[in-house]
Amino acid sequence: MSKARITRYDVAEHLRTQEEMAAYLEACLEEADGDAACIAKALGDIARTKGMAQVAKDAGLSRESLYKALSGERSPDFDTILKVIGALGLKLHAEAPRGQLRTSTSRSSSRATKRRAA
Repeated sequence: MSKARITRYDVAEHLRTQEEMAAYLEACLEEADGDAACIAKALGDIARTKGMAQVAKDAGLSRESLYKALSGERSPDFDTILKVIGALGLKLHAEAPRGQLRTSTSRSSSRATKRRAA
């Protein structure tokens, strides 16, 4: 009987298209539960598929600082995240949770009242 050979799984080897990269990042955003280091790690996985040197160049960062920012060991600055997302050719967007009704706040109501009074 032959022995099973186990290799380490590397998600970067399976992200071939922009759509796959975007879907991976979207899934990580949903699962991260506010953990910025987790998001940074996911961006690092995507950056490795494109080549860290090229992503660093496109983001206007040094390769070393990019590795540190996307290691998952710390939370990078938000401007770094935005630069990397742009360099990867991805877009960051927000959407309201499904199933929740939009309610007006007293703040917006008070603005409307002030405008009417003026």
